[in-house]
Amino acid sequence: MIKKLLFILLLSVSFIGFSQEKSVESLSTAPNPFTNSTKITFNSTLDSSIILTVRNVLGKTVFSKSYKIKAGKNSIPFYKNNLAAGMYIYSVQNNKNVISKRFVIK
Repeated sequence: MIKKLLFILLLSVSFIGFSQEKSVESLSTAPNPFTNSTKITFNSTLDSSIILTVRNVLGKTVFSKSYKIKAGKNSIPFYKNNLAAGMYIYSVQNNKNVISKRFVIK
């Protein structure tokens, strides 16, 4: 009987631990590829602050900035500035999770 209770307890604890709700989701850019600017959009389930980071394909951080976001749909304009043409990985990070995707600068 004790083994069954321990098993059920372990199962319920692992289920709760692995079913954490994501607070940032549906990350995308449009247009992609782009020449001068693009818009990074995502949904957030709560008001928070995020860090937008852009890295080149070698992993070097070429852009990083903090933003305050609101619950719901958010969009951040991103300008090429002095970045060379090529593929980049961008990520949105808050205190709970990190979502990364890629975009191409023509």
